[in-house]
Amino acid sequence: MIRYRPGRSLKPFRHTWLWCLLWCLGIAGLVVLSLMPGPPMPDFEDSDKVGHFLAYGLLAAGAVQLYGRWSALLGAGIALVLLGIGLEYAQGAFTDDRVLDARDALANTIGVIAGLATQLTPLRDLLLRLDGGRDRRR
Repeated sequence: MIRYRPGRSLKPFRHTWLWCLLWCLGIAGLVVLSLMPGPPMPDFEDSDKVGHFLAYGLLAAGAVQLYGRWSALLGAGIALVLLGIGLEYAQGAFTDDRVLDARDALANTIGVIAGLATQLTPLRDLLLRLDGGRDRRR
């Protein structure tokens, strides 16, 4: 029988709680910024899509830095996509100055895919190297 051990999906950091807390604060900040009045944006068509792409891309890249298993990365990616869709619905339902925009949800999703793609690069363990994480063999 396989027993589930919490935390096994995380990379072996020295400061695990700090990095997880910062990632969760990033998600919380995204939720707050998504539901408050929109900031002034540069003056070109669909300029907010760049912000959506970057925000979700950074959060997904953060998941790559935290999680060492593909199953955990897939779960984080799906959760971020669902969060983006849910926040778009919330903007349309609960705010007066924001609207539901399917193209924003698409930009979020493409950002998540791009962020998760950093798993395929040498940068995937950058935070682990900076943190001085523990050796997996211990």
